[in-house]
Formats: sequence, C-alpha cells, structure tokens
Amino acid sequence: MDLDQPRVPNVYGPGTFTDRECLPVPDEAARLLRLLINQTPNFNSDPSKVQFTGEPYPLIPGPLKSVPLAAALHGISALLADEILSLRQQSSPSNRTITISTTQTTLWLSTASSAYLDSKPLINLFFNRTLGKYLPDWQQSTLINPIDLRGTGIYPTSSPGKWYLLHGSLNPPPMLRNLGIDPTHRPEIDTPQKAYNYIRQHTTKYSAEELEYKNLVSGFCGSICFTPKEWSETTMAKALSSRPLIDVTSQPDYAIPIPPTPFPSDGSKPLSGIKVLELGRIIAAPQIGCILASYGAEVIRVNAPHLPDMNMLQVSFNAGKTTIALDLRLKDDRVKMYELLKGADVFIQGFRPGRLKQFGLGEDDILNVGAKRGKGIVYVAENCFGSEGVYASRPGWQQVADCTSGAAYVMGRAYGLPDGECVLPSLPVSDMMCGLVGAVGVMMGLRDRAVKGGSYIVRPALVKGNMVMLSQEVGLYSPEVVKECQERFKWKEMRGEHHVLDLLRIVWGGWEGNEVMKEYLREDNEEVWKIWEKSEFGGGKARLGVLKPVVRFEKEGKLEDGVSPEWTSASVPYGFHDKETVRFREESGGFSVQGLWNQFWGAYHVFRKQH
Repeated sequence: MDLDQPRVPNVYGPGTFTDRECLPVPDEAARLLRLLINQTPNFNSDPSKVQFTGEPYPLIPGPLKSVPLAAALHGISALLADEILSLRQQSSPSNRTITISTTQTTLWLSTASSAYLDSKPLINLFFNRTLGKYLPDWQQSTLINPIDLRGTGIYPTSSPGKWYLLHGSLNPPPMLRNLGIDPTHRPEIDTPQKAYNYIRQHTTKYSAEELEYKNLVSGFCGSICFTPKEWSETTMAKALSSRPLIDVTSQPDYAIPIPPTPFPSDGSKPLSGIKVLELGRIIAAPQIGCILASYGAEVIRVNAPHLPDMNMLQVSFNAGKTTIALDLRLKDDRVKMYELLKGADVFIQGFRPGRLKQFGLGEDDILNVGAKRGKGIVYVAENCFGSEGVYASRPGWQQVADCTSGAAYVMGRAYGLPDGECVLPSLPVSDMMCGLVGAVGVMMGLRDRAVKGGSYIVRPALVKGNMVMLSQEVGLYSPEVVKECQERFKWKEMRGEHHVLDLLRIVWGGWEGNEVMKEYLREDNEEVWKIWEKSEFGGGKARLGVLKPVVRFEKEGKLEDGVSPEWTSASVPYGFHDKETVRFREESGGFSVQGLWNQFWGAYHVFRKQH
C-alpha cells in the first residue's frame, strides 16, 4: 500500500480519515512503528530489529487501529530495553531479535478481564457474582445495583443528535443527585436496561451543554460526545496537539544540576535494580508499573484504603508488585511515603495536576527529592487531558477520553447506530495505551538519566493517545474491514448504554466462538499465559493465570531467558503487604562510590542555592 496516498475523509463523520486498502495487521504495526519513531523526540533506534507476527486481520470490533498502534508502542519499549541493556554492557545486539505478536497485543488490550482464577475466566466470575470469594472488596460495594452500574454510560440529550457521557467515578450517587436523579436502589429497577431507561428520562431534559456545565461547576466527571473535528477545534485539543505522544522533558534549566546515575549492576533484565513507587488507581497508572516490573524493576504499589478501586483489576495489574495501603491524610502514612520516595528511581502518580501537592507530592516536591540526594528521579504525571490547557485540572477517566476525543462517535458511526448514538471502544484502549506510553517515557527518562544526568518528567495523557489513533497519519479501517471482522466473530450488539465491563464480556464471548482465538484463550497455552498453581487469592489457594508480556527477546529463534520481560511474582490483592516492613531492596555490594559522590553533589548544590 502506498503510505503517501490520501485517505478518504469523513467516512465515519467529520474529521475522520479512512484507509483505501488494508495492510495485514503485523505489517501495519511495522508501519506505525516507523511513524512513531519519526514523531518521537530523542529516539532514533532501528525499527528493523523488531519483527511483528500474528493474525493478518483485525480481532476486535470497529475501525480503530488500536492493536497495531499498541504493538508499535511495545516495539519502542523493546528497542529502549535493548538500548538500556547496551548501557548495562549486557547486550548482544547482533544476534538478538525482538518479536511482538499482534494477536498477543490484542489480548493485552483486554488485560482487565483476561485472567483465570481456578481455571475460570475472570470476566465470567464477575458477571456470575462469584468473584467475591476470591478477592477483598475494594470497590466498597459500588457497581452492584443496576443504577450504580448505569451511572456510567452514554446518554441522549435534548440536543438532537448530541450524546453525553455520565461517569460515576466508582461513586455514582453524588453525580446522579447533582443532575436531579434519585440514585436509591429500588426493586422495580432490577436490570441494567431498566436503570438506563430511568436515567435517560432525566438526561433528555437537558442539552449536552447544560449537562456539561452542571458537571463542571460541581467537579464531577463527564463529557460531551464530540466528533473528531469538533474536538480538534477546541483550545484544549490544540494544546495537546503541540505535545508529542511520548512526552518526556528534562528538569527545568534553573534546577540544581545532577550527575549521571548509571544503571544498577545487579540482575540481567533491562530494569533490574530500578525502584518504582506507584500511586494510582484503575488501569493506566498501574499498567505503567506492570510493564516496568516485567522488565525487571522493583515496584511498590500504594493504594489509599479510603478510595475505591475495581476489584477485578487486582488479578492482573498487580503482577510483579509489592502492594501496601497508605492513607496520605495521616501523618504516619505520609512519613512512610516520603521514606519510600527517597529510595525511588521512578515515581508514578495517576491523579490530575496539582492534586497531590497538598500531601507534599507535587511535581516540584518530587524533583527536589532528586536534587537533595544528587540522584535524578523520573516523575510520571498520568492524567486524562495533559498538563496544560483549560481542561488540565478536570477529572477524567478512559471513557471521558473516548467521548471527548471523538473515538466513541467513530464507533457509533461504524456500527450504523441512529441519531448520532456513540459507543465506547470495545476494550479499554486509551487506558492501556496511556499506561504503555507512560512506561516508554520512563524508560527514556532512565536512559537519559544514565547518560546525561538530571531528573525527568513524563506526561502521558489518555486523550492524547486517542488523538493519535484518530489522526490522518494512522488512519481508520474501512467499513468493509469492520463488516468482515463482525462476520468473523459475530459479536453481540454494542450500544451507548454499555459499561466497559459489558463490552469486555461481549468481546470475550466472540473470541470464545472463534476457532483461531479459542486456541489463544486456552489456559494451557504456554505461549500466552503465565500460571501460578497457588496465589494469594481465594484464601491463598487459588490457581492464577495472567497474560504473559507482549515483548519477546529471542536468540536463534529461542526465548532469551533472564532478559525477556516476565513477572517473577504473582499478583496479590491491593494493600496486601505490611506497610511497616515494606522497603526497597538495597543494591548488593553495600558501599557505593557513585552513590556517595551523588549525595555529596546534591548536598553541595542545595547549600549553594540556599546561600
């Protein structure tokens, strides 16, 4: 296919660009890898080192090229890992190949539901209401009744053809009351469909703009469902457009200079010995930690015991991590957080800009940690809308990003739904992609810290990933390709009312009925699944199966053990470990001349700045 050919405009509505021909998915991933390398500052690795394999046709509903784009980003992470291995003097680039399966990447996008407990699919356990016997309840009993579940959904408004996303943020009642909707559970509203009809009776009283205003002034989540063109014309979209997808910046020019910090000498993996402190919920921020853990980093995840999180996400998104609970409103817990932070190479936070400043964990606070100790830190600020512009401080989640950017509008047009109805992408693509972008940014920051010194800021944004996916350079699959995919998998109807969990179940059901994908879903497929015969779920007895990492390092066609990404420990529940005893492991070898020099350097420059 001629990559320079013009794409067909407006097939899926204003501001959309559709391919005239369809490349096989692995070939499209290779094309997008070259595109991303060209668009990413300070990155020029050879894309020919990466080999893409997999089924030639798309495996998920709709026209979005989320799978080849995600596979390309995994390719960048692997190329960075290879660079880092060279810095650690452990690389053999001449006979190493990087292999990425686009089919495994497809499953990776469904990580939220793709796991097994006692050989039972996680998504089935959730909908059968039997997941509770395996997991502690961190959802605080939310999303149980139908009104709560449909507190997040895409609704019609009084504006013809205009739809609006309500988002309950794991606590729908306050948001619903703000719109004049009584959230009290009642016996007659006993199905999600009845709950949706009940809520839509209220949303249709308001225009999309009125619903937006009500949520904005009260601090609740939500979004007008824009077309891609409408969104691209906003000042917020223009602010995001000025930033690269992989957005990594060095510490400010006025900051205290910090010497290079070599990678630790311990371990054989790219990130062995790197210490990561993670503070985030749901998918995007925890996915950053997951990927870093698979590359060898030591990751301590912190959950706030008073903030709800999705129960089922404990199963996959804690692989390779230590987990503790800290309430930053309490002085002793803040002290513990600061203690961990002093030893961290990377700090990940998934809250909107400025939210953590009240706890002494703002951007300047984190960078100051690196300055004082004379050893740089990589600070990750993951959020919905980015760090600049009028929406920067607005709360948002994956669904908000999908509706704001126009992705939900495109899905609705691809399904041929009437009256402008919008539908979420069938998998939590923007969440997973944002996590992957964040992990890539961390690896770039660590690489540059080792070579140039200093601290680095990484700013992955949910909406930005969707904007790239909808861009003219990436393009969309044609209606013919979308139709062929639907005929192949026979997915049930997807509508605006459906929650992410509903869509995950629909997609999994289509895969189970397909002979090719059925093989990938088999728990005994050792190429796809990592199995622990016992885990800390189900009272310490449950067999656990999670997806293996996407990236494979190979030599002479065989997996390069000790270097390829893998998780060395099974997932554990949120807040599982004792916060009093958890700390980062010390690098073997004890006394470090480099560490002593870095501490002296930092103390000297802090003294100079203060005097």
